[in-house]
Amino acid sequence: MESFRKPLVQGNKSLKDVTDDIASLVETPPGGRWLAMIAASSSVFAFYIVVIAAIVGIGMGLMGVNSPIGWGMDIVTFVFWVGIGHAGTLISAVLYLFRQKWRTSIARTAEAMTVFAVMTAGIFPIIHTGRPWFAFWLFPYPNQRGPLWVNFRSPLLWDVFAISTYATVSIVFWYVGMVPDLATLRDRAKTKIRKTLYGIFSLGWRGRARDWGHFEIVYLILAALSTPLVLSVHSIVSFDFAVAQLPGWHTTIFPPYFVAGAIFSGFAMVVTLMTLVRIAVPKFKDYITLDHMELMNKVIMTTGMLVGYAYGSEFFIAWYSGSVYEVYAFTNRAFGPYWWSYWTMITCNVLIPQIFWFKKARRHIPTMFIVSIFVNIGMWFERYVITVTSLHRDFLPSSWGMYDMTFYDFGVLIGSFGMFFTLFLLYIRAIPAVAIAEIKPVLGFGKSSKGGHHG
Repeated sequence: MESFRKPLVQGNKSLKDVTDDIASLVETPPGGRWLAMIAASSSVFAFYIVVIAAIVGIGMGLMGVNSPIGWGMDIVTFVFWVGIGHAGTLISAVLYLFRQKWRTSIARTAEAMTVFAVMTAGIFPIIHTGRPWFAFWLFPYPNQRGPLWVNFRSPLLWDVFAISTYATVSIVFWYVGMVPDLATLRDRAKTKIRKTLYGIFSLGWRGRARDWGHFEIVYLILAALSTPLVLSVHSIVSFDFAVAQLPGWHTTIFPPYFVAGAIFSGFAMVVTLMTLVRIAVPKFKDYITLDHMELMNKVIMTTGMLVGYAYGSEFFIAWYSGSVYEVYAFTNRAFGPYWWSYWTMITCNVLIPQIFWFKKARRHIPTMFIVSIFVNIGMWFERYVITVTSLHRDFLPSSWGMYDMTFYDFGVLIGSFGMFFTLFLLYIRAIPAVAIAEIKPVLGFGKSSKGGHHG
């Protein structure tokens, strides 16, 4: 069957071509496109640092949070970035366990996206505390404050354990997968500094049969450990809302709903990043092919429909519950003061991805890039709708209020993208953005014994 499949790498590459093509991005001076991108992203990142410094120095009063909307931009954006981090582990670990060879070209970058997204997300709860210098109070540790102890029954503490575990396993998984490629860069290094640095991080790798045997076992174990985390992390984040009694939050559909949404937004971000990589490094088009992009677009379309089903289920559950508060909460989402955010969410998450029913759209780079941007906008609005519209009108009309974002709210939102893209652009200049060691075994995929390609 394999000879009838499409090749995963185009251009009839030899083993040497693969190494030269992928390593060249790390070994040659940066081009104009990369410099332009890093200049833009680092400027936004610098702006982000200034905004955070102002919030920390002056106080949370600069942001739009108030009573009753105590959860504003920080929590909305935190949940958004945690969701972005989902697809990396899914592509890398889950598809590895299912032996899906098409993952090889995009797994490394997807894993990097996970690490950077979780790093970006982790800053927001710390800012949200209002006193970030006491952030270590979130961790349970022996102290002299008597009964002052973390509340293990609080979902916010579950977040601490879930996110830190996910980040640790994701970083180790990402790093272990890089070891053979770091050794390749070490062996090709032309300066003593590069040879020393890559030599340290390649852990003495020599490419012997014993090295590969140990590598395969460790990688498999880490993949098996990472897979349940894909489901657990965003389920636990959803508990922040679901265990509350607030209308609109107290629903059992939240765990699967959040996981599907996280995969949806994560794949959209992978498409965005892969498009940028193809633009910055044209020779990578042979490794990150249109077939890879099309497969990701199919996942986006499928998870988009799952998310749309969840939106509909929420309304049905509210009506079927017979609770007037639940019915009002969801009616208010669609037709209340924040109706614009709800319908933006529906348009971006449910309607726009349906264009991927058409093959031409799934294989058209500008179209998929625009759709991926809209999906990420829609998923950020999903978290905004869940958080703000439920808080602003709860059980008592006397406690109702409105939430207006300030300049500093927009500053941390936009600035977080600057941090994320700066880290990503630095990554592709320091580490092979495509796994060299994983690409070489799939060079013959989709080729006949005579060397020709089929279908």
